[in-house]
Amino acid sequence: MAFPATRMRRLRRTGVLRGLTRETELTPAHLIQPLFVTAGSGVAEDVASMPGMQRLSIAELVAEAGRVRGAGVDSVLLFGIPAAKDEMGSGAFDDEGIVQMAIRALKEADPELTVIADTCMCEYTSHGHCGWLREDGEVDNDLSLELIAKTALSQAAAGADAVAPSDMMDGRIAAIRGQLDGDGFADTPIISYSAKYASAFYGPFRDAADSTPSRGDRRGYQMDPANVVEAIRESRIDLDEGADMLMVKPALPYLDVVHRVKQATGAPLAAYHVSGEYSMLKAAAEAGWLDERAAVLEALTSIRRAGADAIITYYAKDAAEWLS
Repeated sequence: MAFPATRMRRLRRTGVLRGLTRETELTPAHLIQPLFVTAGSGVAEDVASMPGMQRLSIAELVAEAGRVRGAGVDSVLLFGIPAAKDEMGSGAFDDEGIVQMAIRALKEADPELTVIADTCMCEYTSHGHCGWLREDGEVDNDLSLELIAKTALSQAAAGADAVAPSDMMDGRIAAIRGQLDGDGFADTPIISYSAKYASAFYGPFRDAADSTPSRGDRRGYQMDPANVVEAIRESRIDLDEGADMLMVKPALPYLDVVHRVKQATGAPLAAYHVSGEYSMLKAAAEAGWLDERAAVLEALTSIRRAGADAIITYYAKDAAEWLS
């Protein structure tokens, strides 16, 4: 034949056939919206480095969660900003802490909303680290496990549908699973930040949560961006310890990690499209350098294509509205 019989363009030209042959699906059901709750009342404070995101007091948080649900997103990931912090991060496991009160308010307003609690100490410690900080400036892994497990239990008791430990301490999944199972919360799932990298893309989040370390950094417990086999090992260990779902964080710079972890474990997998990824797209769109809607949906589709079953993204509400 003078010309190849196969013309790949044939199925790309019409809307119906293009849709029928689409390999990757992105829907609002795949999205999780992070929200920041802060102490006080009547608070809706803009996060300067994250246009469109706010720190919200509880009543305002409940209203925003209603708008998220109205857009078609059924799950939120909750981060708390307490009124006061201390060396131990005691606000994290206070039964009357900001996240615990917010969980109860959200579930009372909408029992069908899935509320996932971020389980970590960094937002609550005066030093900004994710656990108990020793005098030598190192985080004490084993002492931190007790505090993290207490935090998970407090969140579950408040009504959280799942807890998501983000600290990257060794053994924290086993510690949390043991605490939850021993106190009547055997059915509470653990969504583990199993591959959380020491990334430069967290800056805007640290502004929002006021969680920048006052000294040192988190490279001693968060992963080296150069490593991928380690992410697979971490993920398998977390599954063995009782994790129900894994997570890779960040997402776009780590699509290969998302793919490798999914292929290696076959476990349910989330990817966190983090604050820096969000703010870069926002800044470029505001400068008129790209089409925000098209760029965001392309980015989120790439995360799904890499193997993520769920995407945590600050664009969740907007993306759901665009998709519908």
